[in-house]
Amino acid sequence: MLDHVGIQVRDVAASAAFYEAVLAPLGSKRMMEFENVVGFGRDHPQFWLGPVTADGAPRENHLAFTAPDRATVDAFYAAAVAAGVEVLHEPKEWPIYHPGYYGAFVRDFDGNNVEAVYHGSEA
Repeated sequence: MLDHVGIQVRDVAASAAFYEAVLAPLGSKRMMEFENVVGFGRDHPQFWLGPVTADGAPRENHLAFTAPDRATVDAFYAAAVAAGVEVLHEPKEWPIYHPGYYGAFVRDFDGNNVEAVYHGSEA
């Protein structure tokens, strides 16, 4: 349904480094950069970071990125921990959402709830 999404951050460079690390295991990379805006994606930029343009702090968003398997969720989590962000939930299955829902949740530097999720089942 969505073609792309962008969020505002306090420090574009620091946030770009964080997302570059945690999105790499998911197959995404930094694809475009201009005027203090950074775009990430696989074949075209689908996730954008830009500077806060209004007074006050950015509002919390929930961002869930699709992973092709559980190992990739685990790699996302390891990259996030290495980046030093707050852990909300370690990788695990969340049957409350649906059988096979495997996700990890962290909080980025701007307070966003960032998740990697696999929608499948593995023995």
